Amino acid sequence: MNSITGRCLCEAIVYRIEGDLGPVFNCHCSKCRRWHGAAFRTRASIKRSQFSWLAGEHLLSRYTSSDTVTKTFCSVCGSNLASFYADLPDIVGIALGGLESDPGLRPLANIFVGSKAPWYDICDGLPQFEGWPTSESAVRATAED
Repeated sequence: MNSITGRCLCEAIVYRIEGDLGPVFNCHCSKCRRWHGAAFRTRASIKRSQFSWLAGEHLLSRYTSSDTVTKTFCSVCGSNLASFYADLPDIVGIALGGLESDPGLRPLANIFVGSKAPWYDICDGLPQFEGWPTSESAVRATAED
């Protein structure tokens, strides 16, 4: 079974993912751009059972960004960590920027390009979707057991 760790910028918060990630997407929605301070967020979903905090959980801050999404970040350095979904309690959204090694997957597409940063030109050759690629469940999918 694959195991990968991630951490925040100050390295106080450490987490582990056991097993494979679900499909990877570059999300260009305005919320992801604001949360990451970047043109897009590269993200994947995992099962909640695959995820554990190894250190620094007491330093987590939480922000409810919508009716169903709570984002976590380090209260010391501000690094964006994981997203949790009230309507999908068995799913965790992971930003790949905090991972310490190669997860072995590459982005499949750019999503929410309808609200992408006007100063950024997407030139990676991946498919582009104005919103969800076929459905939200395609983005929230996890790896099979």
